[in-house]
Amino acid sequence: MHEFQRVIDVGEVPDPGKTLVEVEGEMVAVFHVDGQFYALDDVCTHDGGPLADGELRDHKIACPRHGAKFDIRTGAALTMPAVRPTRSHEVKVEAGGVWVRLRDAAAATGPAAHAAPAATSGTGVVAAGPAPTAAAGATAPAASGAVEGSLASLPLSEEVVREMLKDVKDPELFVNVVDLGLIYGVTLADAAEAAGKKHVAIDMTMTSPACPAGPQLIGDAKRVVGARPDVSAVEVRIVMDPPWTPDRMTEAARDQLGIF
Repeated sequence: MHEFQRVIDVGEVPDPGKTLVEVEGEMVAVFHVDGQFYALDDVCTHDGGPLADGELRDHKIACPRHGAKFDIRTGAALTMPAVRPTRSHEVKVEAGGVWVRLRDAAAATGPAAHAAPAATSGTGVVAAGPAPTAAAGATAPAASGAVEGSLASLPLSEEVVREMLKDVKDPELFVNVVDLGLIYGVTLADAAEAAGKKHVAIDMTMTSPACPAGPQLIGDAKRVVGARPDVSAVEVRIVMDPPWTPDRMTEAARDQLGIF
């Protein structure tokens, strides 16, 4: 059982303001907003970015790396690319000091696939909107088959490859890699070893260098595009410059994730 530990004096952090403290060997970001103090792990759950270095607006802190926002009251992830909450901690003000007691696990859940903006209840707990159904932003199976059929009848081109890549979806966000803005480029070249076939090179980025979905996205891209009989080979090249930001998403992706 963790105990409360005094970390700062009340007057040390302006309102609004933030600071970084150490509690039982762990780095914790402490926030002061509207007369209240809050504490979160100093870790963005997207790629480990330091939240204490981010921009604080009202009760939201933005990771300085890719802009993922978290609710400082609960740790809930409010915007992509973060989909999991960061851990929040108990805070009390006593004897002129701010005291923090660590929690063992994240107490708040992240947004339901970012389906809708979070609403704050009277208890201060963030209630996420309803989870999206399978139909939200998705194409019905019959229509999908029709699209695939029409693509198969078209000559291979960059536009056709990009349409095919829309079948490759991020396993956490359920949005395709094209609408997420992960495809930086597609090039086609005649295959030297197979007359009439093309070598397809795809420049793809990730939302972070350590993205856990990377291997799956690469494999799915090769499988989807390589299924065409006029493709000899598919090369997926991972490009991290320029770094991905949420601004690269299409409006369709923003609508699906509830980002306005």
